[in-house]
Amino acid sequence: MTEAKSKSMEERSQLAERILDQTADAVIYADRTGTILRWNPAASALFGCSAEEALGRSLDLIIPEHLRDAHWRGFDAAMTSGAMKLQGRPTLTRALHKSGRKLYTEMTFAIVKTVGNDEVIGSVAVVRDVTERVEKERAASRGS
Repeated sequence: MTEAKSKSMEERSQLAERILDQTADAVIYADRTGTILRWNPAASALFGCSAEEALGRSLDLIIPEHLRDAHWRGFDAAMTSGAMKLQGRPTLTRALHKSGRKLYTEMTFAIVKTVGNDEVIGSVAVVRDVTERVEKERAASRGS
């Protein structure tokens, strides 16, 4: 590899990191076992855990206990098949803040594969807090 090409790849990698770090939505990457390997600053703000607290931990960190069985069934199936039913479609679900408070979140998921041989190496979720919106909608529907 030429020095110029190597420098260009490094610059793209640094740009990708800056983009993830400055994105307003939480971005979480977990490997095939569900271990968190990437946790951007927006994830820290949303879930109340610093990157140091989250990295190396299970996704159970943000999954309410009553949803864990269903989550892991779907996660394991996606890691095995390389496909998800929800890929690319925002999904309303509950998530867990460090304080124990449950949040309503909208998550978009994608499988992450290696370049070339398409081996599944993990998954990424882009997450936003929609608690206020959902609570307002539910209050409005109760009032009508």
